[in-house]
Amino acid sequence: MNYAIVETGGKQYRVQEGDSITVEKLPGEEGDSVELDNVLLVSKDAKVTVGRPRVDGAKVVAEVARQGRADKLTILKYKPKVRYHVKSGHRQPVTQLSIKQIVAG
Repeated sequence: MNYAIVETGGKQYRVQEGDSITVEKLPGEEGDSVELDNVLLVSKDAKVTVGRPRVDGAKVVAEVARQGRADKLTILKYKPKVRYHVKSGHRQPVTQLSIKQIVAG
């Protein structure tokens, strides 16, 4: 089983070829190729390579499948006894990636 652990947008993702993941917004249009070079671990042919902190020369090649925004989060602030309540929302911009290839260092 070939997989890699990559970091992007302050979060870590376990990816395999053919996977589709949703990450924090990355620059690029739909159909563009993106290289994720912040690879923390690579497992290829039952051989695991752990980076310190990154694996040298390793990268994950992905294609931008969609640019969009995530589901809406509702934020509610409330203080009892003072008639204070505020309701607001937030939609985070995200990029959906389709993983094409894992290149080991």
